Amino acid sequence: MKKILLVILTFFTTNIYAQVSIGKNIVDGNGILDFGTDNKGILLPVVNVSSSTSYENGTILMDFTDMKLKVMQNSAWLELSDSGSLLEQKDESNNTITTNRIMNTSQEDGEGVVIGAETSSAKGVLVLEATDKALILPKVNKPHENILSPAAGTIVYDTESKSLAVFDGIVWSYWK
Repeated sequence: MKKILLVILTFFTTNIYAQVSIGKNIVDGNGILDFGTDNKGILLPVVNVSSSTSYENGTILMDFTDMKLKVMQNSAWLELSDSGSLLEQKDESNNTITTNRIMNTSQEDGEGVVIGAETSSAKGVLVLEATDKALILPKVNKPHENILSPAAGTIVYDTESKSLAVFDGIVWSYWK
């Protein structure tokens, strides 16, 4: 009985990092990380980007120094938005509201979480490591209308325009 239990446990442990879904039961297609369709996005970290720190290609964040959403591509930052704001945002009626989102100033000493492999040489809080799977962003139809009071750093896939949508705290920017 112990051997059977050990074999079953080993099977589930080796397959547990293959695909992950949040807010739904089944992963769409061949995604490594997939989200439900409840008009919520991924909230990117706000980081004080320093020239002395090296970042992995594929890193996505909101840069505290200029309040822009950025992705590291070919060892250089690609800006995904204009300068945004952590302190003031617009609500669904376009009224200015004050927020209390702040930058995390604590040192992260851990290795982070790796999904898709047992280990990774990449550094990050969340590392998606796979050669045959990708992140499936939360799918939202017209996020500028359907995500009420989004936080600065929100990122989704807009099903209406079929594009990447990022919110910088002031406006949504769309990338095809």
